[in-house]
Amino acid sequence: MLAIIGGTGLTRLKNLLITHRQVIRTPYGEPSGALTFGEINGHQVVFIARHGYGHTIPPHEINYRANLWALAEQKVKRVVSVCTVGGIREDLSPGTLVLPDQIIDYTSGRRHTFFEGGDKPVTHIDFTEPYCPKLRARLQKAAKASQQRILNDGVYAATQGPRLETAAEINRIAGDGGDMVGMTGMPEAALAREAGLSYAAIAVVANWAAGRGDSRHHVDLAAAEGIFDEAIEHVHRILEALVKVDGD
Repeated sequence: MLAIIGGTGLTRLKNLLITHRQVIRTPYGEPSGALTFGEINGHQVVFIARHGYGHTIPPHEINYRANLWALAEQKVKRVVSVCTVGGIREDLSPGTLVLPDQIIDYTSGRRHTFFEGGDKPVTHIDFTEPYCPKLRARLQKAAKASQQRILNDGVYAATQGPRLETAAEINRIAGDGGDMVGMTGMPEAALAREAGLSYAAIAVVANWAAGRGDSRHHVDLAAAEGIFDEAIEHVHRILEALVKVDGD
């Protein structure tokens, strides 16, 4: 079964034929909301809205551990995260879809591992490639099959939020090698790896990052919402094609 985590602007999947919802209790507290089960083109899918179904949970207060634990309990194999980012790299203009292949973590204070406490052994995970190459390849194939343009590389810089970054901070991130900036990529990706889940992300560029493009002096959040709404239609088509690829 495929799991989809929806970010800002994606609190439901319009192409999901819902069969039922289920409240999951976890050892790590409450997930962002009930899991929504259903079908896309006859294939089973489970969905959760990362910020809650009313979009009420800010990035730094999301219970990432509970969300990933709840999905792992459903015996899912693959998790696709849909997230919103600001574009830093010149070709990442608003409306662009990207499959990031690397992460830089600037977050702090988040509960970032399942392996803590005196009853847990010290456990290290290999995080050289934070996104699953096989799932990324499936997403590329799905994008091609659905005739959707998606860029195949990029470094996701995960910041703490909920405020946006200063222009100087974006310059620093660019100097570190960051291509796009978002607030939810970590610790979600690392927790998925700890849980043994194949994890990849579709990043939707909603706006230029601070100090870039038409965000040189101000980030227009209202305009970004309109751009995201249009781009998310392309994401839906990729997800529809992905379940067919998964079923092959």
